Amino acid sequence: MQSTSLHVAIIMDGNGRWARSRGLPRTAGHRAGVDAVRRVVEAAPGLGIRILTLYTFSSDNWQRPRAEVNTLFQLFQEHLANELPRLRENGVRLTVIGRRDRFPLPLRSAVAAAERLTARCARLDLRLAMDYSSRDQILRAATLARGGLLGRERFAALLGHAGHGHGPSPDVDLLIRTGGEQRLSDFLLWECAYAELVFTEVPWPDFGPEHLAQAVAEFQRRERRFGRVEERTS
Repeated sequence: MQSTSLHVAIIMDGNGRWARSRGLPRTAGHRAGVDAVRRVVEAAPGLGIRILTLYTFSSDNWQRPRAEVNTLFQLFQEHLANELPRLRENGVRLTVIGRRDRFPLPLRSAVAAAERLTARCARLDLRLAMDYSSRDQILRAATLARGGLLGRERFAALLGHAGHGHGPSPDVDLLIRTGGEQRLSDFLLWECAYAELVFTEVPWPDFGPEHLAQAVAEFQRRERRFGRVEERTS
């Protein structure tokens, strides 16, 4: 029976290569990637996905050319403004995890407004990881602990707080990476401890509901033991 409360995380990779293969600037790939986000968000609830976390901008992405970074932030801000009515209409609650202090002020304001206006939505939790580093977030959570002895649940709560999330940082059931690479790239390292991993050659701009459904179907076929072993009777 299909679970109806999956947490799916996606590393949206391949925008630049998608654009380059078509003789287009990298920014064209990022714009096409925005359309893929819309398709996946719309399809997610029907596939039993309750939480969807998208790796939108890594803290390491600051090393990219300034013009590209500026374009990305402009796209984020435009996307929030354009999609906000659709998010509310479809019951999508939006939150941003990661640092916020380095965002341009207009983007910071747009994020705060989107979070406030979708706070009561309950059909899908859409989390955008922006200026995000899992190792930095774990370090901040450990600093918040101030040397106390903590259980995993309490540390998950501190991890959520350290990433500006709402509530504990939830475990990931399924991690998908598009674009052909096979690594985690400092994304949700704590939360992915027992995640099932699916890597696909499909670049993010071409990723759609059918690919998401295939990944969820693959997840459903796998046996998740969490370290346990079934007892065998002779």
